[in-house]
Amino acid sequence: MPLKAIAGNTTRPTTDKVKESIFNMIGPFFDGGTALDLFAGSGGLGIESLSRGAERAIFIEKDAKAFQVLQENIKKCRYEEHTELFRIDAKRAVKALLKRDITFSLVFLDPPYHQKEYYDLVQLLVDNEKIQQNGIILCEHAKEITLPQSFGEFVLKRQETYGGTIISVYRCTEEEGE
Repeated sequence: MPLKAIAGNTTRPTTDKVKESIFNMIGPFFDGGTALDLFAGSGGLGIESLSRGAERAIFIEKDAKAFQVLQENIKKCRYEEHTELFRIDAKRAVKALLKRDITFSLVFLDPPYHQKEYYDLVQLLVDNEKIQQNGIILCEHAKEITLPQSFGEFVLKRQETYGGTIISVYRCTEEEGE
């Protein structure tokens, strides 16, 4: 089902080709779990994870126009009962999530390009054990941004380039017995 796009240039939606490649990299289906879609935009990645078996998804989006489109897309896909949406800055959202009794099986991080400081949020989630041992961290970033080889026990396992976009996939080393 096609999702509504966000008008204007305040966000940079993940293309369908890249989205398909992402889910080919991390697995076509999920056995429950909770996804966290930071900088959610129209919600494409989190919604796709729900359609592939994630039980719940939490969406974080600060931009008012993007948030409205996100709400419409969740409703269109009939995922209201499986989602939480927050119109808040990602840094504040992560600090609030740290206080909750919740862990994530899948974390999508697709911040505005050239804003590397947002990747510190991943480290904060890892340090506070908010990502399950079998979880996946997926970062979408510009070629010019160099991410670390690991966030704690989560090690860079795969990286693919699509034009000016890089997809980096991190998994826990303990998961594979390394």
